[in-house]
This record gives sequence, structure tokens and C-alpha cells, in this order.
Amino acid sequence: MPKGLLTRCAGSLFHRKISRRLIPWYVQHYHIDPEECDQSLGSYESLGAFFCRGLKLGSRPMAADGVISPVDGLVQDLGRIDSMTVFHAKGVPYFLGALLMETVELEKWVNGCYVIFYLSPRDYHRVHMPTDGTVVQWKYVPGCLYPVNRFGLRTVPGLYVKNERVITWIKSQGGPEYAVVKIGAALVGGIDTAYPMPKFRPRRKYPLSQQGQVDWLACKGEELARFSFGSTVILIFPPHFIGPFMVQSGEMVHMGQCIAPLQD
Repeated sequence: MPKGLLTRCAGSLFHRKISRRLIPWYVQHYHIDPEECDQSLGSYESLGAFFCRGLKLGSRPMAADGVISPVDGLVQDLGRIDSMTVFHAKGVPYFLGALLMETVELEKWVNGCYVIFYLSPRDYHRVHMPTDGTVVQWKYVPGCLYPVNRFGLRTVPGLYVKNERVITWIKSQGGPEYAVVKIGAALVGGIDTAYPMPKFRPRRKYPLSQQGQVDWLACKGEELARFSFGSTVILIFPPHFIGPFMVQSGEMVHMGQCIAPLQD
């Protein structure tokens, strides 16, 4: 499939005002609770605006302690990073160097852990800070736009390291850095960040990854980024950063829910 062309066409349609007529059907088809939305359904200018909708204040209780889920979604997989700087998602090995596009200092992740969240079309599409901290670096990695659903994972080997993605490094208060990897997918017309970063769009070809430094302080639960459609978020933690996971693979979670305690 011409994934880039498909995404451009979908983005063009979804952000036209006429697409707002599809919102009631979309809400009914995907069983979305309109009472959680930050606006009435008739207030959204387009279907694309509804995809990126906010939530009513208080609709997602925030855990006071520990690391929170940055998104609403399905815990697709979680586990430890072994001594070969590899993590296994659904039995498929991934090299962190390929995922993060790093060739040095990979040893700092050895014996750390990861958790993968899948955002379906029905989910809330904004990404929030898992902890208090400072965004210190970002990286944009150009790539494909394969679907990240079950079909895509089953048919595209190494999908996560092939798709377009934006990586954010966060320096936690009083702790080390961890990474938030936001992976684009078919129909995702862009990944927008709350911190200062150029806007990259899949309609253009970027031959090399782009990166930059930033100093952006944010509190736990504050918005970090948003997708134009459903996709995947991967958290990569260094060793001794968190305790045992409080969620498991296959579990649905909400933004603000504690997924693991911080290790003392």
C-alpha cells in the first residue's frame, strides 16, 4: 500500500470541516464516551480535531506516587532489557540501538526495562509526562508508516524500528534519564510535541534523523505530545529506576494510572 500517500490523503480529509459530520458515527462505532470529551461533539471543527481531543478536567485521576501511564491504551508488552541491549516485544527481538538510533552509551540501559502501549482509534491520543522532570533532548527518526495494530506486528518484522518516530529523553527529578518513544503509523499525519521542536511531516522525505537539545521542565501528567491518530508509545527505563510493574501485558490502562513505583 502507498502508506505515505494514504496518510497524506487521510490527513487532508480528516482536517476539512466537512469531516465533522463523521464525528457522531465515529463516536458510536468506537464506543467513545462523549461525556469525557473537553467539548461538545458539535464544537469540534473536524474529525481530525476530535482525534486530538482533550479530556474534561478530573476525568483521569492522577496517581500521587510512582510512574504513571502516559496514555490511555493497551499494555502490549513489558519486560526487562537483557545484557545484549535487546528487548523482546511479543517474542520479536529489538535492538535498542536501532530503536533509539544510538551507537554509544547503550550499556546504560542494560538490565533496565520497557513497556509498550498501543493506542487504538477509540483511545485518547495525547501523551503525558510519566513523572516530574525536564525534557533534555529530542530526536526525530524518519521511516515508514506501517500499521501498528496486530496485523502490522504480525506481518512486518521489526516494525517499531522501521516506522517514523519521535524520541524524547526526560531527566527525572533526582534521578537518571529515561526515554519516551512515540511511534508513527498509517494515517498518523504527524506527532506534535508540547516542548519546542520543529514540525516534521510524513509528506516530506528526511534522509537523516534530526535531533536537538531542550530544557523544558514539566510536572507529572502535563501534556508531552499528541498523535493525529492512534499509534504506539514505548517507555525505556534505565536499571534501578522503577520497582516491579503494577500492570501486565494485555491490560487496558488510563492516563494517570500508576504503572510502577519509583525505586528508592
